[in-house]
Amino acid sequence: MYHQPVLKNRRTLLERAEKFISDIYFTDCNLRGRLFGDTHPLESVSVFLSEKRILYSEAIQQNFQLCKVGDAFGPTWWTCWFKVVLKIPEAWRGKEVHLRWESDGEGMVWRDQQPLQGLTKEGEKTSYVLTDLHVLISIFSITLYVELACNGLFGAGKGSMIAAPDPNRKFTLQKAELVVFNQDVRELLTDFEMLVDIVKILGEGEQRGFQALFTANEMVNLCDPANPSSFAAARSLAQKFFAQKNGESQHVVHAMGHCHIDSAWLWPYEETIRKCARSWVTVIRLIENNPEFVFTCSQKESPSKTNVYVQAQQFQWVKSWYPNLFSEIKQFVQKGQFIPVGGTWVEMDGNLPSGESMVRQFLHGQNFFKDEFAHYCKEFWLPDTFGYSAQLPQIMKGCGISRFLTQKISWNLVNTFPHNTFFWEGIDGTQVLTHFPPGNSYEMKGKVEDLINTVKNNKDKGRANHSGFLFGFGDGGGGPTQLMLDRLQRVRDTDCLPKVQMSSPDVLFSQLESDSSLLCTWVGELFLELHNGTYTTQAKIKLGNRHCEALLHDVEVASCLALCKTDSFKYPACKLQELWRLLLLNQFHDVIPGSCIEMVVEDALKYYDEIRTTGSRLLLAACESLGSTPGKGAGSSMAVLNTLPWERTEVISLPAEDAQTRLGWVPFVIQVGGTIMMENGLLKATIDQTGRLMSLLLLQTNRETIFEGCLGNQFTLFDDVPLYWDAWDVMDYHLQTRKPVIEVIEPAKVVRSGTHQGSVSFSLRISGKSTIRQEIVLDACCPYIKFNTQVDWEESHKFLKVEFPVQVRSPNATYEIQFGHLQRPTHRNTSWDWARFEVWGHKWADLSEHGFGVALLNDSKYGYSIHENIMTLSLLRAPKAPDANADMGHHNFTYALMPHTGCAFSVNSPAVILETVKQAESRENALLIRLYESHGSSVTTTLSTSLPLHKAWHCDLLERPDSIIPVSKTTSGISLTFKPFQIRSLLLIIK
Repeated sequence: MYHQPVLKNRRTLLERAEKFISDIYFTDCNLRGRLFGDTHPLESVSVFLSEKRILYSEAIQQNFQLCKVGDAFGPTWWTCWFKVVLKIPEAWRGKEVHLRWESDGEGMVWRDQQPLQGLTKEGEKTSYVLTDLHVLISIFSITLYVELACNGLFGAGKGSMIAAPDPNRKFTLQKAELVVFNQDVRELLTDFEMLVDIVKILGEGEQRGFQALFTANEMVNLCDPANPSSFAAARSLAQKFFAQKNGESQHVVHAMGHCHIDSAWLWPYEETIRKCARSWVTVIRLIENNPEFVFTCSQKESPSKTNVYVQAQQFQWVKSWYPNLFSEIKQFVQKGQFIPVGGTWVEMDGNLPSGESMVRQFLHGQNFFKDEFAHYCKEFWLPDTFGYSAQLPQIMKGCGISRFLTQKISWNLVNTFPHNTFFWEGIDGTQVLTHFPPGNSYEMKGKVEDLINTVKNNKDKGRANHSGFLFGFGDGGGGPTQLMLDRLQRVRDTDCLPKVQMSSPDVLFSQLESDSSLLCTWVGELFLELHNGTYTTQAKIKLGNRHCEALLHDVEVASCLALCKTDSFKYPACKLQELWRLLLLNQFHDVIPGSCIEMVVEDALKYYDEIRTTGSRLLLAACESLGSTPGKGAGSSMAVLNTLPWERTEVISLPAEDAQTRLGWVPFVIQVGGTIMMENGLLKATIDQTGRLMSLLLLQTNRETIFEGCLGNQFTLFDDVPLYWDAWDVMDYHLQTRKPVIEVIEPAKVVRSGTHQGSVSFSLRISGKSTIRQEIVLDACCPYIKFNTQVDWEESHKFLKVEFPVQVRSPNATYEIQFGHLQRPTHRNTSWDWARFEVWGHKWADLSEHGFGVALLNDSKYGYSIHENIMTLSLLRAPKAPDANADMGHHNFTYALMPHTGCAFSVNSPAVILETVKQAESRENALLIRLYESHGSSVTTTLSTSLPLHKAWHCDLLERPDSIIPVSKTTSGISLTFKPFQIRSLLLIIK
């Protein structure tokens, strides 16, 4: 066919093609306007509104009222059930017919008690295919139900996505009709879209871009939107272009359909259950509708697969609430088309959970995958967490995982991480193969730009020629769409683009492993240079986590002792599993960091209360079984159960009168003018009227702790206005707004002196709305001084900290992490150092020089800053999104300062810590003992026990016996050798 030649004007030809497929311009005559054909009204639409989320069986029994398009429903978090009666016109027989449904809520289509498909406008799922029902529907009317959640894909933020939810928002039914869908138009639109994107992304410097431009222009010439018979010629041109292949050296993209669902974030836990169902049933329909999909895969054809990042908790929810859907999922898992990945109970935060909590995340997650799907996960899939502890590689390896995928480090605000594929080495030397998909996203859409960025951003060119490519709507769920699959199918091997291979995590990592000889190694933590406000936000959640971790530890220790010493005692395995799973759920990466809405916070605090109540009852039962009955009157014996991990765990009985005399040196407190002096035999403190430390002497060496001319325990207030992510971020510029808190309400006064404790109290005014009341405590013969603190906090975008300028000079500070510690610089020489202006740690941080140091301890805080010689603990923040009331109200917490000789992690304690004693998962007559080396040294120690020990095995963190490592028994116990920071687990058969 002859056409007049045109000027080589790139702009006009490109814009012509864009307008030809535009959904805004010229839709009366362009191709986009022909995507949908005739429409037909529904027979009827009626609605039932429920405040609660109810089951389908209950919903269909309700009284439905007629409604129409344009009606609004709500408020936020309510549920609308729509009864949809429809009949397809006989004239439409043979055509593809859809139920077109558009709303700003999240919908699910139901029929005959089964969920069929999700309907979410934000997730590009606004129609349900009815063609399969055509024969039935042509005979009589069919009734469908649409369950509509009154929230969007990302909740219901008022004014912005992360704003606190608007509780009074209404959700509108925008479209509800039958429509003819023209699949041939969709195919041609996808061809045009990919060609236009190639033109735009490659730019004017690439010949291939001009080839795409002229191909698209010629297609416009050939295509008459009103004449479908013209489409084939246009499609032929597109297919010819896409079929021009790459060379053998081209980068290979491993495309994996991906569905990431936050277990709670801008919506409550309960809504996540429905998000899982909506997303996964849609994924199943996608798999069913694409059995013929084949992609070039390592020179052979392979069916398309959908990989769904699924936390075990989410599977458990669906199993409980949607059992038939879960059965369908299991069938597709067996076929290898639905690939669950993950490895943990939830997608946990990578910084704040304790080491034992991280082990339990894997233990509960891996056991669930093994029980339900007959295999363990080989990859740890953690795409959206705010940093990654340096102890994770060892924990992963101990749980049977040697591969790790994430992408969150691409969010770094200051420094660009230098690798995408590398070996990550933990503090003990364990390495895992790690991959950051270079597209820097876990929810790509299969577009040309995504593919080009995957190649362009790859920082390991020449070392790794394969990359992961995760496509599908995520965070709020949704997953991949047919359009995404169609886009990738067209360019699976197209000149100018990387090769696209539908793949799986195992195939990707196997390829990376086979070609890993040139990969680099990154040692230590993967620190995210963003979201470091999450170490402090929602202080009550942090407190609940720390206290519940300790409580469950104590319950397990006491229960194990009771099990061994009392024949009638039954170990509370089922109840402990329930409590652990509640704790693990709250360690999800938007809950324990505090980056969630108020409804989630309320649920989390409720779960902590449940753990405390039930856990305390279990602890009491175990202690009573051991002969310890708390609360008995004077003159009775008192039993002490010591569960501290750095001492022997045992029960000691003391007569009541001896329990007091054994405590030691009596502290005294005196007030002289405007200062107060406290002493307990180890420490001597001088305190001014505002409660600040003028001096803290370590009496053993007469060494001063507080830097000359400075004051310790100085509260400071900062302006805290981030760039966007309110609950998440604290920016470096907040440090320029420091204001000391010095206004005295009640000056320091002596509260107690003598007996076994001395204390001083005072109160300060932070602002017209907020106050601090503190009691400074010095216990008899205690190596640290405590600060019991109460804050009434009613601020907006402020950050409260406490500072201790100390008499120590060191280039590095030490922070406790999971099963060990690590060092970070106290200077800001480089941008990498500066980006760590606010860091995380667990129960302590330490600044030491040779022979002397100072440790800052706490009972519920995680945020620290140690710059030069100033040790700072972060206390409270006041963000307003996504929870407008975050941290408002009353707070109780304790921190302490401990000067010491030597280094903090060797204060009168052995190197090996006995961390965990619990009943084994699969054996009622076995105990699981977990120990770790805490100093960073190689040591040999002996584990002794008075329990009736029959056999002992080494095991991994999943409690699988390891016959390769023999147990070395001696007359005094079990001999154990540790490398620096090594974790060891033992199975002890006791009965």
